[in-house]
Amino acid sequence: MSAAERLQPAVAAAEPLFSARDLTRLYGPEKGCQGVSFDLYPGEVLGIVGESGSGKSTLLSLLSGRCPPDRGSVSYRGRDGQWLDLYSASEAERRTLLRTEWGFVEQNPRDGLRMAVSAGANIGERLMAQGVRHYGELRAAGLDWLSQVEIDPARIDDLPRTFSGGMQQRLQIARNLVSAPRLVFMDEPTGGLDVSVQARLLDLLRGLVRELDLAVVIVTHDLAVARLLADRLMVMRRSRVVEAGLTDQILDDPQHPYSQLLVSSVLQP
Repeated sequence: MSAAERLQPAVAAAEPLFSARDLTRLYGPEKGCQGVSFDLYPGEVLGIVGESGSGKSTLLSLLSGRCPPDRGSVSYRGRDGQWLDLYSASEAERRTLLRTEWGFVEQNPRDGLRMAVSAGANIGERLMAQGVRHYGELRAAGLDWLSQVEIDPARIDDLPRTFSGGMQQRLQIARNLVSAPRLVFMDEPTGGLDVSVQARLLDLLRGLVRELDLAVVIVTHDLAVARLLADRLMVMRRSRVVEAGLTDQILDDPQHPYSQLLVSSVLQP
């Protein structure tokens, strides 16, 4: 039985967690993204790949509620089973969603961390947004999550600016995951890191995604990252999705000429 056949019954039995329909936002001819539709299921990792300027980051901003589309809709099924139309919701509802049921891992960890407060406070802040006020609980969660992302718990009171780039990125991941989100957006999470640091971070991410059954939308230009983390891929070029499907299918047997070019450019010595 093929991977696609094994996937179908599981996907068919589940209800989507997240849905985008005809998402479009253009800044000029073929600048931005247009006509993007997909469903994301619980525990599924969707990779969005393409060259710089293909529309990946614009799409991620639309999906995560950071900027409104020119047309189209984004819907999310909450813990209560009710669907929320992201752009019909109030700003306060979107902010609450991002602090509780969603996470966002920035490419530059300094954009996703509060650099002037301790590592423990960075982790505890999201729990406080959920109503946790007991200092002992907050500190215990901080110690636990530092261990989970392979940072020495003794550094709980240190400021993030004293950490290396790889440690800052792992701290940002802990900050996002401590509140047990159901959906996490990641924007080039390994960008700007040394190869050895990237490998360690990817290994950590893959383990956490599976262990916590996270749904993830990850933007990357690195097909090795996509192969390691993503169940499905969308290939973008000039604001449009030119190919979508199972990761292995697209990377091993790309159909669209642009996908073929992307894959062959990686394989060239």
